[in-house]
Amino acid sequence: MKYNRILLKLSGEALMGQQQYGIDAERLMQYASEIKSVAATGVQVAVVIGGGNIYRGVQAEAFGLDRVQGDYMGMLATVINSMALQSALEKLEVSTRLLSGLTIQRVCEPYIRRRAVRHLEKGRVVIFGAGIGSPYFTTDSAASLRAIEIEADVVLKGTRVDGIYTADPEKDPTATRYPEITFDEVLSKNLNVMDMTAFTLCKENNLPIIVFDMNTPGNLERLLNGEAMGTLVSAGGTGRDGRKPLIDPAQSLLQPLVGNQPEQA
Repeated sequence: MKYNRILLKLSGEALMGQQQYGIDAERLMQYASEIKSVAATGVQVAVVIGGGNIYRGVQAEAFGLDRVQGDYMGMLATVINSMALQSALEKLEVSTRLLSGLTIQRVCEPYIRRRAVRHLEKGRVVIFGAGIGSPYFTTDSAASLRAIEIEADVVLKGTRVDGIYTADPEKDPTATRYPEITFDEVLSKNLNVMDMTAFTLCKENNLPIIVFDMNTPGNLERLLNGEAMGTLVSAGGTGRDGRKPLIDPAQSLLQPLVGNQPEQA
């Protein structure tokens, strides 16, 4: 496999399938099967999933709610999706751990970086729920931060389109796909890859991003086998292999303060 440790970012909306809201069981099991196939090859897999199929924090103001309260509601929506994905994986006999940025001890472990890495080293699929545990940060930001902290080789952003285009391919039939693009080019062309906080974290830590179509069965495994697909965003094709992050994960100011707890075996 091309990568040893990956962070897979999935959108909550993708879990709806053809529904208007909620979780489509067929789509959920497809994702679980894709992750199982990759994990079975020895690749260490971490997952961050959004909550837009249930609730998005940015909807709070439209409903007349406080933005901070709305963001916490959105975090809980990501926990629901994470629990669903965990159950689907365990149904396929995949060992998993769900770690949360919020303390919800009855259903998931609190996020501790060393514990997350230890689970990955033991071959468990690690799912990060509740974002980073703080309002005003998206699940894209959570994916970037957690990827840096666990020293993932790449962030894989699974979407319903097969990469980054010059324009919205669903609206502009003349739009063309970039097979590769640099961080600076994304910024200069004002392309929408991730929110700015998430994108900047990846750029400053030289952490490559691959945007690809997750809804086509087998794409995840083919991508990790080295097949060219999607769009690679990097500092010029260098990746971050062997390069120390500019931000020390252990000193990250965004890391939730959950205390110095002992690791679980």
